[in-house]
Amino acid sequence: MEVDDLAPRKKVVHGYERAYRMAGRGPAVLFVHGIGDDSSTWLDVLAALSGEFTVIAPDLLGHGESAKPRADYSVAAYACGMRDLLSVLGVDKVSVVGHSLGGGVAMQFAYQFPERCERLVLVGSGGIGPGVHPLLRLAAAPGAGFLLPVVGSAPVRLGLRAFRGLLRQAGDFGLGEDLDYVLGKYVRLVEATTRQAFLRTLRSVVDWRGQVVNLLDRCYLSAGIPVMLVWGTEDHVVPSEHAAVAHSAMPGSKLVIFEGAGHFPYLTDPVRFLAELREFLTATEPASHDSGQWRKLLRTGSASPDLPDRTELDRSAIPSGT
Repeated sequence: MEVDDLAPRKKVVHGYERAYRMAGRGPAVLFVHGIGDDSSTWLDVLAALSGEFTVIAPDLLGHGESAKPRADYSVAAYACGMRDLLSVLGVDKVSVVGHSLGGGVAMQFAYQFPERCERLVLVGSGGIGPGVHPLLRLAAAPGAGFLLPVVGSAPVRLGLRAFRGLLRQAGDFGLGEDLDYVLGKYVRLVEATTRQAFLRTLRSVVDWRGQVVNLLDRCYLSAGIPVMLVWGTEDHVVPSEHAAVAHSAMPGSKLVIFEGAGHFPYLTDPVRFLAELREFLTATEPASHDSGQWRKLLRTGSASPDLPDRTELDRSAIPSGT
């Protein structure tokens, strides 16, 4: 399938338009993008996998071509939104691939609806510890809404292009090769409805001290669900050290590290990412929810006696000042 064949479609769910891309046949795979992004970030992956899988990539509410109402933009609400969209599309079970904020949504989806989650792939995922890029902490601060339109304005964009060499020497705000992609997406913040949705989403998961939502205390519930973690060594948006923390907290998870990649390893090395993802999806058995085992895990609060103590996992997360 060609990328051009993956144009967005729309469904109305709870009175709001939800844009999504869907194609292919076979086992369903749901792709969830990060904050400020949209489903187009997955286009090449969707096209490559559509011959073997039913691929579904929504624009989260408040993003892309989906509606941008005054609404609940929490991770839990996004997980419910994924459940409801899948129900409208007639899809009962999925493997979930989530990037950044989408990784947090994917984990929340697996937590809230374990009977619908067959596998979990987390790419530079949020929800593991407080560490997050300083620019996101700044954007979450009071009054940032007045400054964000300036970021996407034409004069600022022209200035950034003019001083591109100096920016590279200064480290590109710590974003490296990801800077151009991020700036290209954040141009949309000049639109008031997009900006407000972005701020509500960001402030539901980040404050000036770092990430607020931490799913480490529930990671033991991933026991029995095939999990793959993908991180770039140069990820400074969600620090790469979070990969080891997540790997320790998720029993039996597979850890894949992309040397030299930043926050978007699937864009940095798409060939390898596709190979890793395809192998994971085909070589692992889909999870089958066992309510008795789920109840046992909840009662014991641990999947394995070898799992590190929860407080130690929390301490090992990267502090928000890095």
